[in-house]
Amino acid sequence: MANELICRCRKRLASGFELDADLRVPLGESPVTVLFGPSGAGKTTLLRLLAGLDRADSGEIRFRGETWYDSARGIHQAPQQRRAGFLFQDFALFPHLTVARNVEYGAPRGKRKGLLEAFGLAALAARFPREISGGQQQRVALARALAAEPALLLLDEPLSALDAAARARTRHELRRALLDGGVPAIVVTHDRTEAVALGDWMAVLADGRIRQAGPVREVFRHPADAQVAESVGVENVLPASIVAREGGLLTLQIGPARLECVDAKDAFQTGGAGDCPVWACIRAEDVALARERPRDSSVRNRLAGRVQSVLVEGPLARVELDCGFPLVACVTALSAGEMGLKAGETVYAAVKATAVHLTE
Repeated sequence: MANELICRCRKRLASGFELDADLRVPLGESPVTVLFGPSGAGKTTLLRLLAGLDRADSGEIRFRGETWYDSARGIHQAPQQRRAGFLFQDFALFPHLTVARNVEYGAPRGKRKGLLEAFGLAALAARFPREISGGQQQRVALARALAAEPALLLLDEPLSALDAAARARTRHELRRALLDGGVPAIVVTHDRTEAVALGDWMAVLADGRIRQAGPVREVFRHPADAQVAESVGVENVLPASIVAREGGLLTLQIGPARLECVDAKDAFQTGGAGDCPVWACIRAEDVALARERPRDSSVRNRLAGRVQSVLVEGPLARVELDCGFPLVACVTALSAGEMGLKAGETVYAAVKATAVHLTE
């Protein structure tokens, strides 16, 4: 029996939006899979198809060799037949039931106590949902979902109902709970930090299509195309041309400037400027800034740029530059203050060749 989830489905909504998903998740390699993408990409629609809450127009869904849906054979298992636990955004706890009664709802006899202890809820057993925090409510909802012993756990933006501070506290707690639960889970999110903190495997959705799937960190570091790069938060997605290849490096023409990157993909061909259009992806945190032109440095890409804006975001500062092309850098707020960065000033940006990722 193949230990994987396969979903090849099409679903057209009344709004005209169409989901055309082709997803394969290796469950043995990925206890937690993240469905990632911007709002409106189709993440929740796909989750509802997997749960059986909505029916696809065509296609198939198979879980560990069992057919949950097959339009050609007229198979459509109901949610209870699939045994898929679903954790909604608002947790959907019963307000008139205590924590203990919420958890035991649908649980096999004798399972409640173990779950209350496992999720740190024993001291809250007699309280009602309104009497506990958002993070505690989330643990109750997760414990209740696992109490029914599902074959697959589906979570739709599980941290969205929490404030920023509570989300930060709850991420790693949720990850541990998912692993301890021993049930493969699929988590919907559009938050990059949550994706990295929660997931082992990730599928990126954009405009109703799976654009890339693979280990979380691999997808973030090596997006398959410009749309995926923008979806996963790469701040600099720059149109470029390959103008030379030598010594394991590619030379790129980006606007009036030239940058070098590691030649990691033989599929990219070289030619004259403009002959091989690609996209150069550079994360803002990989752009180092200095007041003086770097000397005696091994960094191959050094650019003079004029500061366009400086936006302080907590401990970090987002610096927008004009280097003949727009370039965004992310430095600590302390560094930005020490350098006295402000609009109109000239600074120097350094980018390692290994930090420039090419995609088509």
